[in-house]
Formats: sequence, structure tokens, C-alpha cells
Amino acid sequence: MSQVIEYYIAPQSPWAYLGHQRLRDIAAAAGARIELRPADYGRIFAVSGGLPLPKRAPQRQAYRLVELRRFSQQLGVALNPQPTHFPVPGDDAARLIIAVQQQDGTAAALDFTGALMRALWVQDRHIADPATLAALLAEQGLPAQRLDDARAHAAQQAYDANTERAIALGVFGAPSYVVDGELFWGQDRLDFLQRRLAGAHLPG
Repeated sequence: MSQVIEYYIAPQSPWAYLGHQRLRDIAAAAGARIELRPADYGRIFAVSGGLPLPKRAPQRQAYRLVELRRFSQQLGVALNPQPTHFPVPGDDAARLIIAVQQQDGTAAALDFTGALMRALWVQDRHIADPATLAALLAEQGLPAQRLDDARAHAAQQAYDANTERAIALGVFGAPSYVVDGELFWGQDRLDFLQRRLAGAHLPG
């Protein structure tokens, strides 16, 4: 039986964007299956002590930009650390990812997630704008109907369930990856995730 990676994201996270393709490559090499779980990080922050970016201290905000530039250069992943449309609400995009997953499968949803994050962090597009979301669906060969699907009860129900599961597992930041209950926070922990998939376990 293949291992499962629970992948908790906020679609507006630059860190999720930086690690997205690498996670997919690691999972494919290990024969692992990704369970994509967009979650409401507003609710997660409320119970875990996290703060949305505008409420963080200026020193933390400044250092975040330094780190984004460092990781972008190190990983060879293009990224504009200060896009025009950021901060941006991610709820509509998250529910749209869920709708694509429900109707078109996880591979299509992972592809769409990558395109959506590139739209924000490379193409300087507004991912909370319905017109942008419609255009991204068309560019990925997905039906415009997914916008309606994203507003349906099933998508909201899954979004809530993902959020509740994330909180139960101790998730507090995006992206987070969980394998058999073990949490890995941040794209800079993907090396640890890769070793875990290869059979390495924490002692004790």
C-alpha cells in the first residue's frame, strides 16, 4: 500500500508555491499518494497563535522578504516577493481547488493549484477575482462550471473538514505535510519528508 501525504495549504502562501512541484516530485519518486487539503488558516491561526502577515512585527515582515528571495534563488523557482494583489483572501481559491478535486481528481487539482499559485507569485494576477479564477480554469482546460461547484455545500463542507482535521493534527502554518500522523511544517522541511517516506522514523 502506498504511503499518503496529507498536504495542507493556503493557496495564497508563497511557501506553498515554492515547495509545490518539489513535493509532487518527491511523492512520485517514493510512490506516495498526495491528499490535497486546502484549509482555512484564519481559523487555524486563531487556535494556534499565528498572526496574519499585516499584523506581524515589521522586523518579521522584512525578514520574510529576505527569505523569500533566498529560497527563490536557491531553488531556481521564479517568484515576485511583493506582488500587487497581496495580501489576498484565499477562501474562494481554496474552495475552487476543492471543487476541481471533487469533480476532476487530485492530479487535476494539483495542476490547478500550481497554476493558481504561479498566477499570484509570478504573473501578478488577482486570485480572489472571479474573472481571474475563470481564466485560470480555462487555461487548465477545466469547465467554468467549477466556479459554481466551488460555491456549493460540498466544497464548503470539505473545506471545513480539512480545517478541523488540520487543527486536530496540530497544523499551524502553510504548507504542512503529514505522513502517518507525523507533521512537517514548511517547504524547507521537504528533505525530512523525503527521508520519512524512505523509511526514516523519529527515535522513541
